[in-house]
Amino acid sequence: MATIGKLKVTFLGTGTSQGVPVIACDCPVCQSKNDKDKRLRSSILIEKGNTKIVIDTGPDFRYQMLRAKVKRLDAVLFTHAHKDHTAGMDDIRSFNYLQHSAMPVYCEELVLKSLKNEFAYVFEDDKYPGVPEIEPHIILPDNSYKVGNIEFHTIRVMHAHLPVMAFRINNFAYITDANYIEPTSLNRLQGLDVLVINALRKKHHVSHFNLQEALEVIEKLKPKKAYLTHISHLMGFHQEVSKELPANVELAHDMLEVTI
Repeated sequence: MATIGKLKVTFLGTGTSQGVPVIACDCPVCQSKNDKDKRLRSSILIEKGNTKIVIDTGPDFRYQMLRAKVKRLDAVLFTHAHKDHTAGMDDIRSFNYLQHSAMPVYCEELVLKSLKNEFAYVFEDDKYPGVPEIEPHIILPDNSYKVGNIEFHTIRVMHAHLPVMAFRINNFAYITDANYIEPTSLNRLQGLDVLVINALRKKHHVSHFNLQEALEVIEKLKPKKAYLTHISHLMGFHQEVSKELPANVELAHDMLEVTI
């Protein structure tokens, strides 16, 4: 159980869309024996008191729930509709059975449209028995919403031309799949104790912050602590890259727990 009044954040996955190791890749990082170089698709679990929410349900969602021993879940938040962030939504049905209720799902209209295409059977009028039951809640940028003990604020970031939702909870913020944050959104990210931000690799990428770009955002926002996530095998070894980072910045790794 999370400490009452504090947030507990568990990194369920810290990898990019292919995860690490990548299928059939013989590169040194993918062959690493260090557990911190093994990354499932990016997702976090947030707990406050008895309230538990997950941000994104990628292809590894089932295993992530088993590995983190999650027994109940109060809501799912989606950042955007890419499959590495939504593909595991079918497995919320286990929580439907256990909790005898539909799962509240918070997402933008564009994301809900994609979910209806990808999981058409979930939204049919005459549903097949046992399909996931969800309760959609449409969210808009620059608004506040509440699930149990957790109030979250929505902040717009951009993933090339695709709008993505970042989330701020108290003095914690989570940004994934972004390569541009407009000034008004940067203003809403001031005064953070902990910032989580994507950093795909060292080389430039068309739709993700690379390492240098992520560090530049961190320098602008000056959080007390920052963690990098959505990391590919092209970033390099966890242990080696960690030595290159500023004192207040760390590479996140799967199953890292942070209390704020």
